[in-house]
Amino acid sequence: MSSDAELIGRSLRGDSDAFVEVISRHETAIGNYLARRVGRQAAEDVLGDVWVAAYESRANYDRSYPEARPWLYGVALNRLRRHWRSAPAEEPASDLTGVASDWDPWPAVDARVDTQALLSKALARLKPEEREVLGLVAWEDLTVAEAGRVLDIPAGTARRLLHQARKALREAPEVVALLQVPTT
Repeated sequence: MSSDAELIGRSLRGDSDAFVEVISRHETAIGNYLARRVGRQAAEDVLGDVWVAAYESRANYDRSYPEARPWLYGVALNRLRRHWRSAPAEEPASDLTGVASDWDPWPAVDARVDTQALLSKALARLKPEEREVLGLVAWEDLTVAEAGRVLDIPAGTARRLLHQARKALREAPEVVALLQVPTT
């Protein structure tokens, strides 16, 4: 099986199917990454932009790296940033005051929503670069060095940012409260 670098090289020499193979290898991972960041609907649009941008910039790909996945995450992150800059402001939540106060069909959902809200609050306190490295390593299953490549920073800097993110999360009041075991 050819490496991504070999396929990109073949695509530069005119083999149109070679880049399609690179896309097919990574479209699920990149699509899921985008969906986690902007939702499934918007991710489909951004994903198309990612493939166009990757195809147009494939001549700049450093073929000393056999796997293109970190490079594609970098292209995806750049497309996400462009998407966020061009997106209109979000609509405010609809008025929920008309819902009956005793209506609660899913009591178990409360705990999950509370947990998610607390973790989201703790993650929001991280510096953006710490959040990016953490997300790439924890959710996208990249190595720290690959996350550094995505963000165009040295591996040592990526390690430091990951360490800072983990430390900040361990010490975040929201996480501490979640991890405390109630005493009976």
